[in-house]
Amino acid sequence: MIDYLHVSIAEQRMYAFANQQLWRCYTVSTALNGPGERNGSGCTPRGMHYIRAKIGADLPQGAVLRGRRWTGEVYSPQLQQAHPERDWILSRILWLSGTELQRNRLGDCDTFRRYIYIHGTADEGLLGQPYSHGCIRMHNKDIIELYNHLADACPVEICEHTREAEILRSHTI
Repeated sequence: MIDYLHVSIAEQRMYAFANQQLWRCYTVSTALNGPGERNGSGCTPRGMHYIRAKIGADLPQGAVLRGRRWTGEVYSPQLQQAHPERDWILSRILWLSGTELQRNRLGDCDTFRRYIYIHGTADEGLLGQPYSHGCIRMHNKDIIELYNHLADACPVEICEHTREAEILRSHTI
């Protein structure tokens, strides 16, 4: 089971660890507006978090989620053309909650109340560069794999400048 996730905003990558060993590295997309914790900022929050809710078990790849519920739709280019205004949340949702008081928990910086997720996206070609509205976007096949191997309440650390060598040095035996 994956028991720790580390998101590097600088690298646009997520490192998944199981028993202090690197299990997988995923390409992600964080916020176009950069890092930040304030409500309404459109930024990706930094610091320690945990997965407070896992949503979408057994949904098909590309399932469209709105308000954390499946719409019954599966994403397609035709659906995109019919609804070009949608911010597509697809396949699975991992809803984050901050653990650091007044940094990413409670007040005007609460990650959970900002509805910050790790989720699948329709914009898979843009992964590897900042592009989201604050969430962490992933390939749909990757979010499904991650979801299926994730420990309950898994800790998630989101760092602005951390690089792969630092992450591996501090989190592997």
